[in-house]
Amino acid sequence: MHSNSTGHFSTGAALPIHSLELLELTMSTQSVKLYRHPLSGHSHRVELLLSILQVPTQLIDVDLLAGAHKQPDFLAMNAFGQVPVLDDNGVVLADSNAALVYLARTYGNDRWLPTDPAGAAAVQRWLSVAAGQIAGGPASARLVTVFGAPYNAEELIARSHALLKVLEGELGQRHFLVGNEATIADIAAYAYIAHAPEGNVSLAEYPQVRAWLARIEALPGFVPMQKTLVGLQCA
Repeated sequence: MHSNSTGHFSTGAALPIHSLELLELTMSTQSVKLYRHPLSGHSHRVELLLSILQVPTQLIDVDLLAGAHKQPDFLAMNAFGQVPVLDDNGVVLADSNAALVYLARTYGNDRWLPTDPAGAAAVQRWLSVAAGQIAGGPASARLVTVFGAPYNAEELIARSHALLKVLEGELGQRHFLVGNEATIADIAAYAYIAHAPEGNVSLAEYPQVRAWLARIEALPGFVPMQKTLVGLQCA
């Protein structure tokens, strides 16, 4: 594992040793740690919300190829051995959607997750889609091309287009998945839809979906996920 830092920690000039030590202590005790992989859409959704909410964050890259996610220190945080893992000064969350809920409630001032039952349920619907149809469609199709997963690519591409047709209809009625303001529903869905072409899933026939992606990318604090030149991205 190696780490880099994001957020609002900036010195601007060289500092004496005692000041550097104080800065490192401040970062270690106050910033959120996100254990991630740069090509993981699950990781990106948490990173994206942290950036939008301007939460000081240390990004810690987990070397999946070297099996770092299966080592005892990582398994102690997530027994499933998966990224991402969020550590907010001892509050450890090992699921990306759970992390979104936590961050929205802790740092989002109710802006990203409605407090009324109907609004909260509407968001939960799309969190379930992110863990279901999105994970089993465009996310899995991308696993074939990016990571060489031995899945049935044609079946996954077909599932992806079935999902995109539903999204196209839903987004023709409103700007975001739940109303006309972005919520964590949009954050959860974004990465794997935006990167669907990497799994040979074209977005050309879905103008509402593409407009929705552009609206998310225009949000203050937006950070992109690293692209991979595979699938339709090679065209």
